[in-house]
Amino acid sequence: MIRIFEIEWLKLKNYRVFWVLFALYFLGLTIVCSSGMFLMEFLKSKGADLNGVDPTILPLYDFPDVWQNVTYVATFFKLFLAFIVIISVTNEISYRTLRQNVIDGLSKKEFLISKLALIVSLSSLATIFLFLQGLIMGLIYSKVGGLKYIFSSLEFFPAYFLEVCTFLSLAFLLSILIKKSGFVIVLLFMYTLIFEPFVVVNMEHNPHIPNTMDWIIPYLPIKSLNNLIRVPFPKYVLMRIQDYVALVDILIVAAWLFIYNYLVLVIMQKRNV
Repeated sequence: MIRIFEIEWLKLKNYRVFWVLFALYFLGLTIVCSSGMFLMEFLKSKGADLNGVDPTILPLYDFPDVWQNVTYVATFFKLFLAFIVIISVTNEISYRTLRQNVIDGLSKKEFLISKLALIVSLSSLATIFLFLQGLIMGLIYSKVGGLKYIFSSLEFFPAYFLEVCTFLSLAFLLSILIKKSGFVIVLLFMYTLIFEPFVVVNMEHNPHIPNTMDWIIPYLPIKSLNNLIRVPFPKYVLMRIQDYVALVDILIVAAWLFIYNYLVLVIMQKRNV
């Protein structure tokens, strides 16, 4: 196992694109997660109010609200991590590194494990960084203190880890199927932000689609990921939200995680590298 980690690290450590995407992820996440209060102060300076409420008093960074808020925002940045996986896998195929590794004694199963190690490592680093980001923002701005509140609702972080792992596994599967990084990136981007959301909106609001089809929506690949950590901000205008991670949502996403990696294994075993 250590040898597999070392091989994967040697492939990436001098690869500039990897570090650029990695930096963009962490920089973008830091800017967005830390700018909530500045945004509220800017709105206040422009005379904005929320039904007569000073926007700067919204508890965006209060414990334990901060955990759901930062994990929800971070879900929009997982595409950067997916691009790292896509480029890593497709380069292995394009430059025939995979074939050379197999010739040198690395089995297809070990190749799969090496990429899963990359996925788990990226997801772990992202989760740890996000926790530290939320903790710092909470310690600075939260009006609520005490370990009871700081360590409440931490289930959003395992959920975030699962979401990122599953999304990166989808990127892995598409990379194995299509083999061209440009096509995979465009397809993943379009499916995530356009195709599936369009299908969901039609199924929910199109009168020509029977309501009996609605049960499918929570099981769609991207919708199931989005359901893990629900939009938290409507609660600040007194709207009801789901402020916890539901077990059924975890099980659905875990099933997709298994399906993606099982399909990769089947494809790798049948394909001549």
